Amino acid sequence: MSILKSGVAGVMVFMALTSITLAQTTIKPEKYPVYNGELGVKYSAKKTVFKVWAPKASVVKLRLYDAGEGGSPVKEIDLVKKSGGSWQTVINHNVKNKYYTFQVMQDDKWLLEAPDIYAKAVGVNGHRGMVVDLKATDPTGWNKDKSPKLKKLTDAVIYELHIRDISIDPNSGIKNKGKFLGLTETNTKSPDGQSTGLAHLKELGITHVHILPAFDFNSIDETKPNEKQYNWGYDPLNYNVPEGSYSTNPYDGNVRIKEFKEMVQALHANGLRVILDVVYNHTADIDHSNFTQFAPGYFYRHNPDGSYSNGTGCGNETASEQPMMRKFMMESVLYWAREYHIDGFRFDLMGIHDIKTMNAISDTLHAINSSIVIYGEGWTAGESPYPEDKRAVKKNVLKLHEVAAFSDDIRDGLKGGFSNVKAKGFVSGDQNSKMSVMFGVVASVQHPQIDYSKVDDSKAPWAKQPYGTITYASCHDDNTLFDRLKIENPDASEADLIKMDKLANAIVLTSQGISFLHSGAELLRTKQGVANSFNSPDNINEIDWSRKTKYADVFNYYKQMIALRKDHPAFRMPTAGMIRRHLNFIETGDPSTIAYQLTDNANGDKWKTILVVLNGSKDAKTVNIPAGNWTLVSDGNKVDDAGKLVSGSSVIIPGITAYILHD
Repeated sequence: MSILKSGVAGVMVFMALTSITLAQTTIKPEKYPVYNGELGVKYSAKKTVFKVWAPKASVVKLRLYDAGEGGSPVKEIDLVKKSGGSWQTVINHNVKNKYYTFQVMQDDKWLLEAPDIYAKAVGVNGHRGMVVDLKATDPTGWNKDKSPKLKKLTDAVIYELHIRDISIDPNSGIKNKGKFLGLTETNTKSPDGQSTGLAHLKELGITHVHILPAFDFNSIDETKPNEKQYNWGYDPLNYNVPEGSYSTNPYDGNVRIKEFKEMVQALHANGLRVILDVVYNHTADIDHSNFTQFAPGYFYRHNPDGSYSNGTGCGNETASEQPMMRKFMMESVLYWAREYHIDGFRFDLMGIHDIKTMNAISDTLHAINSSIVIYGEGWTAGESPYPEDKRAVKKNVLKLHEVAAFSDDIRDGLKGGFSNVKAKGFVSGDQNSKMSVMFGVVASVQHPQIDYSKVDDSKAPWAKQPYGTITYASCHDDNTLFDRLKIENPDASEADLIKMDKLANAIVLTSQGISFLHSGAELLRTKQGVANSFNSPDNINEIDWSRKTKYADVFNYYKQMIALRKDHPAFRMPTAGMIRRHLNFIETGDPSTIAYQLTDNANGDKWKTILVVLNGSKDAKTVNIPAGNWTLVSDGNKVDDAGKLVSGSSVIIPGITAYILHD
């Protein structure tokens, strides 16, 4: 899918395209040996093993340093060539906390000094690896850390946040602003007395925190902590190391590891699972990437003429189908899951990766933890030379094993298409979005009442089961939901914009699939009209905690709707068959209204029949419903289990409102 259709985080103009100067080379995989053993740096007090894969090298040198930058090497060692393209050396004394680089000679040319691609710890700015004793980085009680329970993948309510955004506001009440430790502070409050940070997440009731890239990325100079620097982090440098600018001391490789673990531990202790945003589809550039310093060209895809392909829009795309890239991706996610207790992974531009690799990753992760959530963007940002039928694009989710994709169908159906920011969606009165929203309500699975010819983008079901769909209205990409609604409805009152916002995520939270919210949506977050805010200053990107007081009714509505979803399993059915049996649309005869029933105690729900009625028009609508006595528990303003009695065979629903009733 093109960038014009699907807002993509990976497309960042900050990428150093001018640095791509390597000779064009056609890579022939069969000429590269495959090494199946352990690679990287393995520490013990008695000996440390250094092993890298450099199949075309003639010489590989290891240099040890006392610091992560500056100074001369204290030791140089030539590695010995081993099987499968590997090179190795062993140091038989304690080199804990020493910093290191490797340098490869290939074709009589020295490549750049770099950490190995498997580096687990690095110095400032990530240009040198560090020998780390990982057990020494464990916070107190880490061995007892446990993820909160998750029975079914569809039980997840995911909240996407950026480490800096959540705490950097001067009114956040958080001491460690912009740091991993900011999410360890409990009971923080704004000057208005509203909970912030971790306490806010807990109060809101979400189940998972999705953290935007928090591995070591390229665009922030960690030696300048007092300068205001910002980036989303979609420019990978060291994939297996936490980002140094989010730590209190980027110079000591141990600190960022321990503080990341402390953050995970605190989130777990407060009932929240942790999802890591991973960006294996490209690197910050080619010339300087660690991949290039060990096997130039191998880890990237190429066009038929030998030039580097660019399906990511970032100047390069990695080749997950290559055995050693597949091995790297697999071992990287396993490392995060085991060492950092990560509960899920969101794959940036997942449509770049091949299906075989994504399935191998899913099978391996789910073998160690069946509740790990795996999802990604089912599109690319440009043309890839690798065949589309072999890549994990949205239409191939049917071929994936418990891997979900974002539903741009419901996203665009709710608020209007990505490519035209002035286009309206269902919640703002568009007359052509109804079927796209209905398709999203059933989580993109086969359903007899969906007319696929009227779905805006997908003309066929693409999810085998509801856990294959991430249901959402907005994310970090593009305008916030509230900003987008203002742009497409310039004459609307704030009261109507608020109703549109609430309706959009009420639909998300009552639809099947996995619910996903953008941080701050519950506060009507604004980025002041800036869409691609990947490197905008804090005043654009930060969560403004004063809005929690200003829009307290909105926050409470979101909180109540999340609680409603969690209390009622009918909204999160685990199988497509169950959805087809229990979810029945009611014909309204109106393109601005949707109504459906969840029948027969769906998924073991305590309510026998639930009725959802949605009105995207500004005008009140009369909708025919099954005759009987109904209890209106949610009227678009609040959720009240006691509710209000509604009798008869029709209901009058106010404009831009979601009604939820049960019999």
